[in-house]
Amino acid sequence: MEQTREELALAVDEAAWGWLRAHLERGGLIVVAGELDIVEAGLKIAADDAAAIGAWIAGGKLSKPSAEQIAAWDGEKDRLFLCLIVSPYVLIQEKTAVPQ
Repeated sequence: MEQTREELALAVDEAAWGWLRAHLERGGLIVVAGELDIVEAGLKIAADDAAAIGAWIAGGKLSKPSAEQIAAWDGEKDRLFLCLIVSPYVLIQEKTAVPQ
């Protein structure tokens, strides 16, 4: 069953890096750039929209966490992220990078 924008918007939550680290270990974390709407990213991933996802990856708007990001976040376990579960992935977006 396809998820709606409203369902995904209601599923967006906040989590500290310390809580998200376990998802990194299993390879399920995807970083969503601040200029991209996390709900829109979730919709495209849920719909398996390869064209949009590929363009975002190529443009650096969707990625796996880099070693530098992981090291920085490990130093700040209380850093807050928006998160959205789109199984089997957990999309994260730094709170400071949320578009206004």
